[in-house]
Amino acid sequence: MSNKFVEQGLRSPVNLTWEVTLACNLRCRHCLSSSAEPAANELNTAEALALVEQLHQEGVFQINFGGGEPFMRPDFLQILDACHARGIMTCISTNGTLITPELVEQLSRTRLVAIQVSLDGAEKSTCEAIRGKGTFEDAIKALELLTLSPIPTSINTVLTKENADEIQAMQQLAEQLGVTLRISRFRPSGRGADNWEELRPSPSQLLAFSAWLAENNNVRTGDSFFSLTSQERQGLGLNLCGAAKLTCCVSPTGMVYPCAFLQSDRFEAGDLRQNSFKEIWDNSEIFESFRGLRIHSCEDCQRFDQCHGGCPAVAYHLKDDIQGGDPECLERCVTSIADDRKKSNAA
Repeated sequence: MSNKFVEQGLRSPVNLTWEVTLACNLRCRHCLSSSAEPAANELNTAEALALVEQLHQEGVFQINFGGGEPFMRPDFLQILDACHARGIMTCISTNGTLITPELVEQLSRTRLVAIQVSLDGAEKSTCEAIRGKGTFEDAIKALELLTLSPIPTSINTVLTKENADEIQAMQQLAEQLGVTLRISRFRPSGRGADNWEELRPSPSQLLAFSAWLAENNNVRTGDSFFSLTSQERQGLGLNLCGAAKLTCCVSPTGMVYPCAFLQSDRFEAGDLRQNSFKEIWDNSEIFESFRGLRIHSCEDCQRFDQCHGGCPAVAYHLKDDIQGGDPECLERCVTSIADDRKKSNAA
């Protein structure tokens, strides 16, 4: 699929993120949605099942379920069954604490489900400093259960200052468990915004991670790490923001946004209780603006063809400007380190 084709927006999203509930039994420091209690007026079962049918009619290939903790929602398995009955692929992001042998057996009855379990450190202390006491062992137990099943399973790690030096160990842990490793980007959204300065990787850590990625093509990267992609990883995935072009986000209350990291009134594309998904996808002014988004300030950069200005969500959260260019792109990391050295030498 060419970038030019994607930039124009597809007839319907290839996949979308559906945050089915804000309910969660953890309080992770980097949580993009500040999950805790269920949101007021979350979509009920009938509304959720109607949305599944709409997405099926629109030809959505995959739904990525998140939250909150999806398994906290009482009717979540019913929603999954509705997706699978219509041939929709599903990927569930879970903290692993509610994974049981019975649940794994039930989920194993279809080939249309994949699961990623959150684990934010190869060391117990590192993970628990971010996710809370007991989370490391719970996640490992969940992964061990899932590896006994045919369910495609991965570890999902959010890269932070605290675990950046353990990424190689995370890869080794994933191999030992017989699962794959997926690394996601930490962004200043939800509780992540509250803990941004404490958890954000340094420019040198981001550069080191970029170099490590170049040598580990079997590791998947989520979200917008194309802003750090080296030449060696070109061709492994999309190298521009897909928000409103080939993906979007549905909130627990049925609001639609360009992506999960832009769930604010400013970026509200529509309300599924008022309009159909097709109407929102086709006619939203917010979506249209993202489809026409061009990061002109980055066009002269030598890496523009590799990252196209990076992640608009990070630019918005850090600079209040989605057109401002990604503050954590590879080129800016290099510049930041050079500036720091000059200051140090001058001192």
